[in-house]
Amino acid sequence: MRIITVGAAQLGPIARDESRARVVERLIALLRRAKDRGCGLVVFPELALTTFFPRWYIEDEAELDRWYETEMPGPETAPLFDEAKRLGIGFSIGYAELVREGGATRRFNTAILVDRSGAIVAKYRKIHLPGHAEHEPWRAFQHLEKRYFEPGDLGFRVTDAFGGRIGMCICNDRRWPETYRVMGLQGVEMVLLGYNTPIQNPPAPEHDALSWHHNALVMQAGAYQNGTWVVGVAKGGVEEGVHQMGGTQIIAPSGETVALAVTEGDELITADCDLDLCNSYKQTVFAFHKHRQPHAYGLITGTAGVVAPEEAVRLDPALGKPA
Repeated sequence: MRIITVGAAQLGPIARDESRARVVERLIALLRRAKDRGCGLVVFPELALTTFFPRWYIEDEAELDRWYETEMPGPETAPLFDEAKRLGIGFSIGYAELVREGGATRRFNTAILVDRSGAIVAKYRKIHLPGHAEHEPWRAFQHLEKRYFEPGDLGFRVTDAFGGRIGMCICNDRRWPETYRVMGLQGVEMVLLGYNTPIQNPPAPEHDALSWHHNALVMQAGAYQNGTWVVGVAKGGVEEGVHQMGGTQIIAPSGETVALAVTEGDELITADCDLDLCNSYKQTVFAFHKHRQPHAYGLITGTAGVVAPEEAVRLDPALGKPA
């Protein structure tokens, strides 16, 4: 058995005017609670240091910049790293990252993995950006991730840490099976996944009642189909007038949810996760080396959108062989 006790540290709403220092105090309180429960790793949500600012159309560059971190840790986040090191707990956390390279400004929706010594051992930048890039006044609230971030450039990496093989992704990434499979092909044993998800989907309101179902469905499927633990952590509650779902949960390689948050506020749920439970799935039903047929999957990387059958044959010759 290789057990790591994991804490999924859900956050309630963060107000637009709430300071980084105040948010870090909340994070530290959850870390201390996790220490009391014997956790070795704590997972915080996406954009855990601020309110979900992509809900607003912001034209002033200086106003936009204040939502991003230019260093990690920085002066305001250092107390979190210091306390985690003192407690001997690792953590992952999502935040908005601003990078200045060669006179250019780049912005990413980012997550990092920090070990028990306080050192950053992995970084991930969100690849599947949802929403839209231009102001859409008809919406009750905006979802401007495509405006405020560029797609991540680090890929779906997996890192050996905490006695296992750990991967990260962020929010909308969880809806895409390729996210889990690329990590699964690296032997991932635990996927850390923070999200901020509004219950309302303005372009498709018929989906609203299914928000919790879809949230669990995609994470459970990713866990089972890749024989991995998945730790999905929300920022929930009504934040600046927008109701964000909770649904924080820890999911076993069987696809079963073994711990589930019951509120939409600051809440810690924990589970003793045996990484060896991954083996029975990785070595049988999902023994990739025995059962996968990559030659038949060419269309997956051959196109981003739907194509006609004739175009599919051109893109993937395997589809064109006579019956």
